[in-house]
This record gives sequence, C-alpha cells and structure tokens, in this order.
Amino acid sequence: MLRRMLAASCAAVAAMTVTVGPAFACGGLIGPNGAVNLLRTTTLAGYHAGVEHYVTAFQFAGGGGAFGSLTPLPGVPSSVEKGGDWTLQRLVRETTPFRLEDTAFAAAPAAGEAEILMKVRIDALDVTVLKGGATEVGRWAADHGFRLPPDAPEVLDFYARRSPIFLAAVFDADAAAERGQAIGDGTPVHVTIPTTNPWVPLRILALGKTGDERVEADVFLLTDRQPALLPQPTGLNGMRLAHSAPASDELLADLRSDSGMTWVPGSGWLTKISLDGTADQFTYDLAIDASGFGTPSRVAAGFDLLPPPSGIDSAQQLAIVALLGAAALAFMTLARRRAVGLPAPW
Repeated sequence: MLRRMLAASCAAVAAMTVTVGPAFACGGLIGPNGAVNLLRTTTLAGYHAGVEHYVTAFQFAGGGGAFGSLTPLPGVPSSVEKGGDWTLQRLVRETTPFRLEDTAFAAAPAAGEAEILMKVRIDALDVTVLKGGATEVGRWAADHGFRLPPDAPEVLDFYARRSPIFLAAVFDADAAAERGQAIGDGTPVHVTIPTTNPWVPLRILALGKTGDERVEADVFLLTDRQPALLPQPTGLNGMRLAHSAPASDELLADLRSDSGMTWVPGSGWLTKISLDGTADQFTYDLAIDASGFGTPSRVAAGFDLLPPPSGIDSAQQLAIVALLGAAALAFMTLARRRAVGLPAPW
C-alpha cells in the first residue's frame, strides 16, 4: 500500500528533471553536445557508524545515445549499487506532508590516466569510480565521447585538490528504451562511502551554467544527531533550511524497509536544505559535522583549498624530513660545542 501511495506522488516530486538527458543529484552533467541543463534534483546524504550513504537517481527523459555525469566523492566507495525504490519520494513526503503534489581529503595523483577503481552496471547506467586529478578525469570524459563545458577544468580542480575520487555515470538512453523504461522513470543509485564526516558537493551543480542561471536542488541529511553545517543556510546564499527535526519512527521504519536501506538507524535527525540561487552563488560545497562537536571542515566546504600536489612521493618526503632532521641535529651539536669553547668535530 505504501509503495502504491508513493508511486502515485512520484510524478509530482520536484526531483531529477532535465531538458535533454538524465539528472544526477549533486553531479555535473556532461554530454556529446556539452553540459546538459540540470534543473531541480533531490539527493540523500545519510551518515551512520562512520559511513556516508549517498542516494540519488537518474531520470530517463527520452532521446537517444548516451549522457553522463561526474560527481565528486569525499572518499573511495566500498560499494555502488541500485538504490531503494521510493526512499527519495518518502523523504519529500515527510517534509511536505500537505503537498503530495509536490574528511580526510587526499591530494590528487600526478598527471597521467585516471585510475579505474570500480565499474558497475545498474539497469541502463554504466557507473565508474575514478581516481585522478582534473586533467586525468577530464581526459577520461573526452575519451568516452563527452565534451566538458569551459569551466570544467577549474571546477574539477576545485574538487581534485581535496579528494581525487569521482563517480562517472553514463546513462545509455538506447538501452533504457530497450528495457522499456518510459520517460520519467528514474534509476536510483546508492553509494556507500566510509568517511570521517559526510560532505555534499554543491558547486558541481553550477557546472556549465552562466552566472545568472538558476541552480535548484533538495538535499536531505539523515544523521544520528543534529548536524553542524558550513556554510549556514541563511537563504541569502542560495541555501534555505527547509526542515530540521528528529526523524519520526514511522519515517525511519519506512526507509529501513526499502531495498538496500537496512543501514538506517533506529533514531536520527532529519535535515532538509533547499537550494535555489544563481550559479555564481554556488562557489562552495556543504560541509557537515555529524559528530556533535560543531566544527564542520572549511576544507570540505571549499573555503580553504589544499595546495596543488607537488609531485613528491611519500618516500621522497621521508628522505627530506630525515635530511632536515640531520641538519638540525648538526647545528645544535655545533652550537653546544662552541658554547663551551670546543672546535667543530669536523
């Protein structure tokens, strides 16, 4: 009964709608003709027991050929699988009950080819987890027939300097048609990422958009306790806090009963953030501190960027540290001997 009720309201959920291709929440769309216009999207970033669960969906919008998406991730996923059938719709219904119509970041590797960490086929989606810098990921996209918009190098570098992990998903519209997927049918994706704190990429939503174009999205957070956010959703920065309250037992039970959602805890805090602003407002990401200490990372928010990778590997770094330590010890030895009137030992 619940599934039939949610299916009835699914068509009215303002999530994942695009003009000529699929939508991926919190991902920048790319295609053979450049960036695909991304309208309102919906995603869930759940965090429990040191693991982020990122649930979002593609929606088949007709046409032929392939369309794709690049989504930055805060770490290497332990699994990428098909998501639940109605989790996102249930979250929308929870926060709009009267309107059913409705980390530790690593430096990027040196230039070369993007490393393929994982490949998964989900219905008509080919999902690939990549590790690489902006150049490597951009080259991978070009090699797979996609052309990135002009701002892609800057945006990809913005992410790769903090975490060189990207989720690339190619939506095969021809395969979707062969499967009998109708226009409006969505394919949910569930990404499981071990990380110290959850993080939601927002700047990627403005990829390929001009400064005054609109960016619209709904981000749901499900955490063990009320999270601290950076930046704060003030409404003036394109972010508005639409819901913040303990998650109801009924909601948690419903979510837990969906496919792949057994990780949902017995209690938690539900936050909904509505994004509605111009592309030039979204120069940041959403950093979340779910630990209760109230200190979301400025690096995770994109306010403080790590320096570009130096190309020095760990062995070289250890050698440099050892050399500096030896030099410091020699200087201290010389200073002590001179203090007592003794000549240098060498």
